[in-house]
Amino acid sequence: MWRVGVDVGGTFTDLFAWEDGSGDHRTAKVLTTKWDRAVGVLQAIEAAGIPFAKIEFLMHGTTTATNSLIERNYPDAAFITTEGFRDTLEIGRQHRRHLYDPYQVKPEPLIKRRNRFAINERISAKGEVRRPLDEQQAEEIAGIIAERGIQAVGIGFINSYANPAHEQRVREIIRARNPDVHVVISAETRPIFREHPRFTTTAIRACMMPVMTSYFDRLAEALKERDFGGALLILKSNGGVMGAQNAKERPEELIESGPAGGVSYAAYLTQTTSSKNIIHTDVGGTSFDASIVEDGKGLITRSYELEWEVPVSVPMLDIHSVGAGGGSIGWVDDGGSLRVGPRSAGSEPGPACYRRGGTEPTITDANLILGRLHPSLGNKFELDVAAAETAMDALAAKIGLSRLETAEGMIRISCETMAQAVKGVLLARARDPRDFVLASFGGAGPMHACFVAQAMNVPRVIIPVQAGVASAFGATTMDIRHDVEAFLYASLEEVDLGQLNGLFDELEAEGRRRLAADGIPYDRMILQRTAQMRYVGQTYEVDAEIPAGTITQEHLPGIAQTFHEAHKREYGVSSDDFPIAFVALGITAIGKLVEAPSFAFAASGGTSAPAARKVYFNGEWLETAVYDSGQLTPGFVLSGPGIVEYPDSIAVIPPRCRGEVDESGNLMVEIAN
Repeated sequence: MWRVGVDVGGTFTDLFAWEDGSGDHRTAKVLTTKWDRAVGVLQAIEAAGIPFAKIEFLMHGTTTATNSLIERNYPDAAFITTEGFRDTLEIGRQHRRHLYDPYQVKPEPLIKRRNRFAINERISAKGEVRRPLDEQQAEEIAGIIAERGIQAVGIGFINSYANPAHEQRVREIIRARNPDVHVVISAETRPIFREHPRFTTTAIRACMMPVMTSYFDRLAEALKERDFGGALLILKSNGGVMGAQNAKERPEELIESGPAGGVSYAAYLTQTTSSKNIIHTDVGGTSFDASIVEDGKGLITRSYELEWEVPVSVPMLDIHSVGAGGGSIGWVDDGGSLRVGPRSAGSEPGPACYRRGGTEPTITDANLILGRLHPSLGNKFELDVAAAETAMDALAAKIGLSRLETAEGMIRISCETMAQAVKGVLLARARDPRDFVLASFGGAGPMHACFVAQAMNVPRVIIPVQAGVASAFGATTMDIRHDVEAFLYASLEEVDLGQLNGLFDELEAEGRRRLAADGIPYDRMILQRTAQMRYVGQTYEVDAEIPAGTITQEHLPGIAQTFHEAHKREYGVSSDDFPIAFVALGITAIGKLVEAPSFAFAASGGTSAPAARKVYFNGEWLETAVYDSGQLTPGFVLSGPGIVEYPDSIAVIPPRCRGEVDESGNLMVEIAN
């Protein structure tokens, strides 16, 4: 039986699959079908020649939720809240993205103001009813929702994390009048204090439920028609997967679904190479993703923002994305400066050299003009050099540079944008780039990785054989994972241990219930405890690991020490002078799937003499060796400048850099600065 990973990107849909037992593996890369991304998933499986009936697990990373949210492309939804909080979604936290920019504009609200309603009710922070729920108002709102044909409703009352009774009652009223409408409540979506991220996350769930339910239902039906009888598992933003039914109910957990596969592949590399701390980078056709894998684990954040002041308050891999990819378009700003991205040609019409109607120069066109891409693209796709040159000449004329200067300038600007994204991830977590290795993924990733590493003083780069389908590969190595949380504010010294243990018992029961719903047997369930903790008076928290079993007074000093260490790791300092408080408790419920095999992609035959061609580096054409990755055996050493052509990507090794192939076929590059 096959385990198949599919990653749907902005330009390409990638597939990596391996067969249990034989270890046979296959890849495929097809253009993303933006009009219905499910079609591209099916086309990728068919291109790989894998019988649908022989697929045991189909792991699917999707950008559908993210794209729909960014484009505000979803059916009208409604939001019901406490009187006085109707505009919380729009007002936000009154932060400024750019302190001195008087013209900045907030993002368009997730839910229109005409569809946001307020109800007379009030519950205190201790869960006490201060003002009874006005059920007559709720009945009236239910009628308006029916009249307007709204398909989804989010309910978020102030302090409902302490007592969800009013939210639950309003849900009953809405459903009684609107039985086919999706209704979600914040006490179940995000039962934690701070109303703005809780309300926003609830609104995202409501907006996305109709979209993702429709998408997964279409995909499931199409798979069934092709005799697929395996498990459809969806990549989550936290680095795990979940069943399609769970995904339909919790779509807010899919925001970084696609890039999560790449982080998983980076974690896989920490087990198969000597590199334990990796900067994961992924360059696709539209975007560049960067994150940290430390000691084999992707770092988690709870402060992710879809856009400025649009927080998604669920545990997510800390991935930073910018608009820089193979399809990023070069342009000239009002000041006459050359710029690249974030606008992308995507798959339609694509770069000018794709012959699909694109007329603007992209990063792919620039690499082709500089000789870093061969026009035949490994005999898979004939690129139009003349079309790329025509597009580049038009841009060059606007800024008074030559064709080659403009193309190389585009590459430098794009690599600097990527380097700044890496810098943002590292500095935000107080990490030193010299302590990491940069892993380069994506079809366009290995072409730029060494330049990004040079800009960031990262000493080494890993280019895996499967870099071009890395997120799809990583998907096949993931386990089912659910994060469940509960609110508990109490000082460490005065915490009610009965309440603490009781909440962990409830969380663990819910975690096992979700795993069971995904078909995981009891003996494959792993539960890990965490707590969000802070020094009293702080406004931010860090995650600290909590031991399993019944927590007693004797455990508290150890928990305090774990918190101090976590705080110092994240912020560089810790203190014994301030008391410590719990803010929330959490459970990570992991369902172990079959173990991923250890692949050795290195060639076993001898290395033939490389081809050669002229490639443009730093203002001059240099004779450059061009290698077929399928002939590079372990221990083979190459010196830059060099080009390595992989099945789904191309690596560019700049002058003075040195690469060596390891036992698994990965190219380990020493960076010269």
